[in-house]
Amino acid sequence: MPRGTKKSNLPQKTCVTCGRPFTWRKKWERVWDEVRYCSKRCASSARAER
Repeated sequence: MPRGTKKSNLPQKTCVTCGRPFTWRKKWERVWDEVRYCSKRCASSARAER
């Protein structure tokens, strides 16, 4: 029986800042519902705009 999940079957979201789609990452496993940005760059630019 194969282990794991194919990358094409991972959940996706759209970044609030840049609008690009991004996929689930292992480091976001526990906080996936809270993730809004695809990168630290997008998160910091969103803070700068406020």
